[in-house]
Amino acid sequence: MTMFVPMILMVVIFYFLLIRPQQKKAKEHTKMVGALKSGASVVTRGGVVGTVQSVKDTTVTVRSLESKFEVEKHAIERVTSDKSDLTTDKK
Repeated sequence: MTMFVPMILMVVIFYFLLIRPQQKKAKEHTKMVGALKSGASVVTRGGVVGTVQSVKDTTVTVRSLESKFEVEKHAIERVTSDKSDLTTDKK
């Protein structure tokens, strides 16, 4: 019985440190993808910066400079509001 208490404690710690934050992030990403609209500036998981042209059930058409391509909704990493959001060196 005394060996189970530390194991249970470790499971609880792993849940709050690893599993719960990941579930929260996934929920926020799903909400963000569901709110995508035409004209939004986005960054894909591959690093392509573009503007949403159209939104379908599972895909999004993105225009980047002279290219226009269709990606799965889950491939959208984030929505940016302006060009300053694209820099990762925020101070």
